Amino acid sequence: MKEIKAVVRPNKLPALREALRDIPGFPGMTVSKAEGCSAPSRHVPHNIKEELTDYTPKVRIEIIADDDLATVIVDRIIAVSQTGQIGDGLVWVTPVDRAAFIFKTMPGKDSI
Repeated sequence: MKEIKAVVRPNKLPALREALRDIPGFPGMTVSKAEGCSAPSRHVPHNIKEELTDYTPKVRIEIIADDDLATVIVDRIIAVSQTGQIGDGLVWVTPVDRAAFIFKTMPGKDSI
């Protein structure tokens, strides 16, 4: 299993969500708001206000998927999220030793 994390532009989320849901066996995802800044550039903030506002809104996506599905998901994230501009985002994959759903019916209880 793999954990796929991606940080993308918020305006790409609706199209990305639809594109991922079209993948057979897509396991779902967790989405959270994030802020980020790019690597140092030639522009250096000159005052504290500029230093504190040098962040842009991003969306962080987390997905746990089988190894064979992970490659398809990463390729889809890149294809849908790229604009060709600096700041499009980042995708990375890490191994997962174990993952389990928390929900489980209790013996003798009817599930809802």
